[in-house]
Parts: sequence; structure tokens; C-alpha cells
Amino acid sequence: MSTVDFPPKEVREVVNEVAALLKDRKETISVAETAAGGIISASLLSVQGASTYYKGGLTVYTLDSRIAFAGWTPDNVTTYKGPSPAVVSGLADNVRGRLGSTYTVSESGTAGPTGGATRNRTPGYVALAVSSDKGTFTREVETGVPKGEGMRESNMVRFAVEALTLLKDVIKGDAKL
Repeated sequence: MSTVDFPPKEVREVVNEVAALLKDRKETISVAETAAGGIISASLLSVQGASTYYKGGLTVYTLDSRIAFAGWTPDNVTTYKGPSPAVVSGLADNVRGRLGSTYTVSESGTAGPTGGATRNRTPGYVALAVSSDKGTFTREVETGVPKGEGMRESNMVRFAVEALTLLKDVIKGDAKL
């Protein structure tokens, strides 16, 4: 019998802690992710008992998908300048309102290997948000993953770890608005 190495080992500890907190508190989570590509949702769903805490998730990688599923308007598209705390806050607040979850975690970043000239378009940059009844908490992270083979995948996993870490901090009351 073979075993599957999922979620990625870097994600496993934090997702297990988040799942335990959600189950113990009888709280729920929804997800709006972009550059992590579904890793956050899949990791949350990999924990036994996920049906008690997972309300749903979206991978809104393109601007078209954000309009169709995440409440974006054409104005959001014309003013979009890349990932930012404001972008992920809006995604998190919208999805939380639609799904009625206790929390919504959202991320948007630049996984690489290509990017742009501004900080938020540099490979390894990710903006994170967790929407809750106490407010919407944000964090910006630069992973520092070196360029080269595997950069994109490594950043995607790191984005998931950072998003779940922010979620854990919010649930435990350790995050600051």
C-alpha cells in the first residue's frame, strides 16, 4: 500500500492545528485563493471531519473568475494593480458574506517565475486576509524562495502555509488588525 504525501509536509502541521481549532470551537471556514491554486482548500479538506468546518472555497485565479464568483465589478478590474491587502480583504469579506462562514481566508500573490517591477509583482510576494466578525486581518509576506526550478510550486506551498498561519493567529486571537 502506498501513502500519499499530501498535504505537503510544510502545510501539514498548521492545517492540522487550524482544523482542530475550528472543530473544537464549532466554527467554520471558507476560502478565496488565487496563486495558491487550491492548496489551501485541498489541505483543509484533507483532514478528517472537514465537513464539520469547511463551508466552501473558490480558486479565483483570473479577473474573469473574480467577476463571475467573487463579487468583483468591472471597476475592480480597471483599478486592479496586482495583489494587495485591499484586494484580498475584499475577496475575503465577499466570500464570507456569501457563504456565512465564521472566517474566510484569502490570498493573492506572485508565484513566479516571472513578475513585474513593483513589490507586489515580485515572485514570492503574497497578500493575505482573514475576514471574521472581529474585522478583516491582513498580512503581507515575501517568501524569499530563490529563482530556479520549482520556484513557482515552492511559492504556492509557502502561500498556503502563510495563509493558514494567519488564519490560526486570528482564531487564537494572536493577530492584530
